[in-house]
Amino acid sequence: MESTTTWLVTIGVLTGVIVVDFAVAVLRRNKATSIFESAFWTIFYIGTAIAFGSFLPHWSSSSGQKEFFAGWLTEYALSVDNIFVFIIILTHLKVQKEKQQLVLLLGIMLTIAIRGILIPLGAALISRFASVFFLFGAFLIYTAYTLAKEKEDDEWKEGRIVSHLKSKGISIFTIALVALGLTNLVFSLDSIPAIFGLTKDPYIVTTANVFALMGLRQLYFLLEGLLARLIFLSKGLSFILAFIGVKMIMEAFHGIGIDAIAGIHIPEVSLEVSLGVIVASLVITTVASLTATRKDGSEII
Repeated sequence: MESTTTWLVTIGVLTGVIVVDFAVAVLRRNKATSIFESAFWTIFYIGTAIAFGSFLPHWSSSSGQKEFFAGWLTEYALSVDNIFVFIIILTHLKVQKEKQQLVLLLGIMLTIAIRGILIPLGAALISRFASVFFLFGAFLIYTAYTLAKEKEDDEWKEGRIVSHLKSKGISIFTIALVALGLTNLVFSLDSIPAIFGLTKDPYIVTTANVFALMGLRQLYFLLEGLLARLIFLSKGLSFILAFIGVKMIMEAFHGIGIDAIAGIHIPEVSLEVSLGVIVASLVITTVASLTATRKDGSEII
């Protein structure tokens, strides 16, 4: 377990980075984000996450390092998929290009706050009830099934809350922020169980989530055009979620003392295997998507 000092230093540094990012977004709230700016900050945040994971054994453990990278990759991939929905929402609500980055950053900060509440709750449940992994695993498998069934032309539909706010004459900026907040809450219900299927350490869960969310605003503008070509991303993520869901259910059986069913041993999936499956799934999904689409982003028929 990480010390209180480690927690305080980590939270302090991450908070400082988020505050700087927020200040930049406010100062540039009336300016469109360039591709160069998006690429620079995306590379910066990815590099920061890799550096953090590389030095993590100095204050955690080597197993914690593997757990962090597995968790960060999974959460980052889920975040990229979430950008699809963000683009649809902001386009549907006709949010000005110059205003989008501030809406996105506020939405991401809200997501961090939501997960800051859900992560301790998840950790408390897991520490007291090993059987909760059955519930988490089943939920991830169901989520994987719905993702696999998702069609590329499925449209985002306004919820009652958004429609009500519109009827009351609330500003588009506020409505967009509420829509992103509600969407992020739903996404958090998927991502939190997913990472707990890879690690039970609240410190690793928290840092992997924050690093996956930091820089998401810049990634949105960088991938806005490319996302149309990642046609198999949802399928790849559904496989990853299903894999983690099955892994959690197998761990749940071991947790309640059942190591075999009908004489068949229930295998234990190592973190190395989990990390390999996640990386391979993302690489295959990306390559297959880019290969199956034309330069203009349309599907090859």
